[in-house]
Amino acid sequence: MQHFLQPAQQSQLANPAHGPIIPIGNASLARNLSTTRQLPGRANRHDGLESSLNTDFLYTMRSEWFGNIRGDVLAGLVVALALIPEAIAFSIIAGVDPKVGLYASFSIAVITAIVGGRPGMISAATAATAVLMVTLVRDHGLEYLLVATVLAGLIQVLAGAVRLARVMRFVSRSVMTGFVNALAILIFLAQLPELIDVPWLTYVMVAGGLAIIYLLPLLTKAIPSPLICILVLTGLTLGLDLDLRTVGDMGDLPSDLPIFLLPDVPFNLNTLLIVLPYSAAIAVVGLLESLMTASIVDELTDTTSNKNRECVGQGVANMATGFIGGMAGCAMIGQSVINVKSGGRGRLSTFCAGIFLLILCVVLGDWVKQVPMAALVAIMIMVSIGTFSWASLGNLRTHPRSSSIVMLATVVTVVATHNLAIGVLVGVLLSGILFAWKIAQVFQITSTLSEDGAARTYVVEGQVFFASADDFLAAFDFREALDRVTIDVSRAHIWDISSVASLDTVVLKFRREGAEVEIVGLNQASETIVDKLAIHDKPGAIERLMGH
Repeated sequence: MQHFLQPAQQSQLANPAHGPIIPIGNASLARNLSTTRQLPGRANRHDGLESSLNTDFLYTMRSEWFGNIRGDVLAGLVVALALIPEAIAFSIIAGVDPKVGLYASFSIAVITAIVGGRPGMISAATAATAVLMVTLVRDHGLEYLLVATVLAGLIQVLAGAVRLARVMRFVSRSVMTGFVNALAILIFLAQLPELIDVPWLTYVMVAGGLAIIYLLPLLTKAIPSPLICILVLTGLTLGLDLDLRTVGDMGDLPSDLPIFLLPDVPFNLNTLLIVLPYSAAIAVVGLLESLMTASIVDELTDTTSNKNRECVGQGVANMATGFIGGMAGCAMIGQSVINVKSGGRGRLSTFCAGIFLLILCVVLGDWVKQVPMAALVAIMIMVSIGTFSWASLGNLRTHPRSSSIVMLATVVTVVATHNLAIGVLVGVLLSGILFAWKIAQVFQITSTLSEDGAARTYVVEGQVFFASADDFLAAFDFREALDRVTIDVSRAHIWDISSVASLDTVVLKFRREGAEVEIVGLNQASETIVDKLAIHDKPGAIERLMGH
């Protein structure tokens, strides 16, 4: 972080005031004058830096915490209500008690609000990480899951420390769009159990909730419409004594505050070997989903975030969560979209979501149990509709075919596997393959024959690498009787061992036919790799080619 000083302070730091020249014999006077002339300068410099630090701190607190108090608090309340059934559902997926997911959601939300790198993003227990815990919980129990959660957090902290967030630059726009669309589909599919084999009144309530969510903002935006949806539908359910599925039907809410505890497992190498594979998978999937969600929130709010800090924040949150009996989690794009659309922008919204979640469960659990699931389903349908990139459907006709293929492959893989990490990995690999294929097409070799017919110059243009190495070889005519061959690569770049091997083959084949070969125009990077790996100038090279 940079600190800016006033010009006078900069001058003071660059040219500190010096005291007068004092006779060495008068040490007492020297000490007195030194105190009166030098210490104030040091104090001024210290005061300037301290003032700058205080200014930065106050600006950060105002902009990230208290710049939108009302909107953040209300959005946090909406998110907390929506988190409860999801945290319970994710606990059931992992095979643990509902309070494990609820404690985790509280802890992760509060801690990432403080130390995370993306203000306004919601992190809690998620399905993406829950599905990775099933086997561990089934085979070894909850205590090993807590150890795996702590270890996953440590791996994430180390990833942030070495700045692994930079790998996000390899995730293309097509993969991001596919990720968003697939997540929107999964969010909608997750609501189907609440819409199948239910009383007809459920559909009426869901439709009414959607009407409130979309029509109320046309009248007023003073209170988030999802919150009004919850209040109105809960009031109707209680007032008319409607027989509808409620939050209480999902599972029991905890009645006690979480406490610090150490996992009851033997701390030895065998335990480490058991949990390490699960921890590594949780850490990778959690970071991938968190970083992609951070990028989406960046776009929704037109702001930037610190991705490496987010890695560390996620890790610290998971480490702490493991010590209070919670399961690992990560960022949640659905809840983050709810937060942003409800007016949440700062860290306060995420902090309030965690605090309200704990209060709603522990203090107001009897009231929260009566919230109809129809209200929360309506909110999640709104999130699904808002998350899906509808413009991407029209772009299928106008965007390059390769981009559309990558987007569709990402969507299909995620929906088929219900694993965001696998879908994104497929998208990134496919993007790389298609990009390499496209670059390989931007390649050509032209040649000119000298007037006497004894020499030919080949001009190589483009990128020579594994995908274009075969085309490079095929462009040369080794049967032509020549005395001299010049290969001009001033408009090309030699990238890898495949391209160096192809260059070796060309040179050695011409020399075998009795031609003198000269390579000209190598740029510095190409020359470095050719000097290091090429064999055409080494003794016995032709014999090795013949033997091969």
